[in-house]
Amino acid sequence: MGTQDTQESNEQASAGGTGRRALLGAAVLGATGSLLGLSATASAAEAGRSGKGGLKSLPVPTVIGHRGASGYRPEHTFGSYQLALDLGADIVEAGDLVPTRDGHLVCRHEPEIGGTTDVADHPEFADRKTTKVLDGVSTTGWFTEDFTLAELKTLRAVERIPANRPHNTLYNGRWEIPTFEEVLTWQDEQTRKRGKQVWIYPETKHPTYFRKLGLGLEERVAKLLHKYGKDKKNSPVILQSFEPSSIQRLNKLVDNPLVVLLSAANTRPWDFVEAGDPRTVADLITRAGLREIAGYAQGIGPTLDLVIPKDASGNLTTPTTLVRDAHAVGLILHPYTMRNENPFLPANFRKGTDADAYGDVFGAYRTYFATGIDGVFTDNADTGLLAREDFVNG
Repeated sequence: MGTQDTQESNEQASAGGTGRRALLGAAVLGATGSLLGLSATASAAEAGRSGKGGLKSLPVPTVIGHRGASGYRPEHTFGSYQLALDLGADIVEAGDLVPTRDGHLVCRHEPEIGGTTDVADHPEFADRKTTKVLDGVSTTGWFTEDFTLAELKTLRAVERIPANRPHNTLYNGRWEIPTFEEVLTWQDEQTRKRGKQVWIYPETKHPTYFRKLGLGLEERVAKLLHKYGKDKKNSPVILQSFEPSSIQRLNKLVDNPLVVLLSAANTRPWDFVEAGDPRTVADLITRAGLREIAGYAQGIGPTLDLVIPKDASGNLTTPTTLVRDAHAVGLILHPYTMRNENPFLPANFRKGTDADAYGDVFGAYRTYFATGIDGVFTDNADTGLLAREDFVNG
């Protein structure tokens, strides 16, 4: 999930879209289940369990392991991905895709890897440190596009937010940077071993930035999905991006379920900035904006603040109409990101002031699930599954 996530900082239409939206029976039932005298979430969950193939096969609310099990392991490592499956995640976000100098796709939160690898400890790469303008922001560090895959494979992952997750630093240096192709192979291996389809949810990161460098992401993603037979409407791979044009490009290349990520209401997707499109996220979440998205995508991934805004003190207020409006045009909603630690929770669900202490995350889940969202990204899949069980059976 991307840099445009305010929580993380704290720390046109095509014919293909209509057919794929037929997959979203579970979401439709979720929006209308109350008409049948059932709870919306319970009816949607039942539809998800009984559906065959595609998005219908997923339980609702879907628990998505954000960068794996990043609450417990350094993110975007096979250690993190594996643990997310062990904890019961329905989908693993593997991974945020960025390119190498020689055109391979690797899984990192950002192209700048100073905060997620031990590159600073490698004197042979000291001269690679540089400052670049990444989506309008001056950023200093080491960038994947300046390394070959072989060079990146000499690095090891480290915990990105050690102040909040000191225990995760135990695993610093244990895992290397995975490639997207390795993830696709791992997905097949885990599906065989577990006797259950493993789903992944990769994201194209900064696609406009990389296209200008001659490292277009979408074609590379499509080529690998085609190679592994995972480019169909029922394939267990959901693709996401903060840039609508990236999703529109993918819509022409593959038939996978597609999701447009949405940051704060007053922000603009970077491809809009580059193209001179004055619209903001607030425009995209109007009924007209959502109808447009539904022409080329099957879902949206809004920041949680677009579902329930916070007041000046950080407390949750009244839910918006986003869930209802998105469901009305056939879009599912997978908001981001639930984390157990106090700083990442709404103020009224925090306990104490310690940066790495857990708050009343179950109460927060319950409040968000009650809006009718179809799933949620979480750094702690085990917590999310317990919260879902409480909510569906409560």
